[in-house]
Amino acid sequence: MLWRDGQILAGTEAPLDHADRGLTLGDGLFDTALALNGRVAFEDAHVARLVASAEVLGIPADAAAIRSAMRALAGRGERLAIRTTLTRGAGPRGLKPPEVPRPSLFATAAPSGRAIAFAPLRLRPTAIARNDTSPAARLKTLGYLDAVIAAGEAARDGFDEALFCNTKGLVACAGTGNVFCVADEGTLLTPPLTDGVLPGIVRAQVLALAPAHGLAVAERSLTPDDVRRTEAVFVTNSLRLLAPVTALGETAYDSAGHAAFALLREALCAAVAESCGVTPEEVA
Repeated sequence: MLWRDGQILAGTEAPLDHADRGLTLGDGLFDTALALNGRVAFEDAHVARLVASAEVLGIPADAAAIRSAMRALAGRGERLAIRTTLTRGAGPRGLKPPEVPRPSLFATAAPSGRAIAFAPLRLRPTAIARNDTSPAARLKTLGYLDAVIAAGEAARDGFDEALFCNTKGLVACAGTGNVFCVADEGTLLTPPLTDGVLPGIVRAQVLALAPAHGLAVAERSLTPDDVRRTEAVFVTNSLRLLAPVTALGETAYDSAGHAAFALLREALCAAVAESCGVTPEEVA
C-alpha cells in the first residue's frame, strides 16, 4: 500500500519526478514503524525524530502530514511495517540544495510477521566503517549503500546482519539496528550517539525501561573485544524490537537465555502493547 498526497493507493507504484533529489542524490530521510491493530507504536517519537532530522537537513517537514500518513496506513492491517519517506523534492542539477525546497512525502505499508519480533540474530563484523564524523550517521537518511553491501556480505557468509565499527574502530551499530550488551557486572551497555549511532526509537525505550526493571544502563564506547567479552548482545529496532544475538563472528552467546533478555522482553512487550492499545500477547 502507498500513501501519497492524502490518498491510499493499491500497490507501491505512482508517478515520480525523476529530478527528485531523493532519487538522484539520496537527499532525504525515512522512518520505519510498527503498527498493531490500527495504531503506530511510539508514534509521537517516530514523528518527532523525522521532523527533527529534517530540520537538521533544512528540509521542511509537516508533522501533521507525517502523522496523517502513518495513521492512514496503520488502519489497513493488523500488523504492519510502515515506512515514511521525506525527500527534499525536485531540484536543478548539482549538489547545492535549492533555496526553496519542494519536499516530497510518501509512505508505504507491508505486512510484518510476528515471528520477527525478538527473533535471534547472527552478526558478521564488516570492514566497512561507519562515518562517525558525518552528521548523517545520526540521521535515518536514504543513503544506505554501505549497509546494503554489508548485508550482502553477511548473507553470503551465513549471517543475518552486519556489525559496524566507526572510523576509530569502536562499535557503532548493526546494519538495521542499535547494539546493546550486558557486561559482567550486569550493566547494560550501548554505544553513545557520538560514535556514529542513530538515535533509535526502541533504543530510547530500552534506556528508559531498563532501570525500572533492575538493570543499570550506560552509554559507553566499546571496542569489538569489549563486546566479545560481554555476557549477552542484543540488537534493537522497531520491527525486531529486541533481537538476542547468538553469534558475533566466531564468538557465541546465549543472549536469549540471559536474565536481562527476559526482563527487557517483558518490558518492551508491555510498552508496545500500551502504545498500540493491545495485549502484550499480541505483540509477540
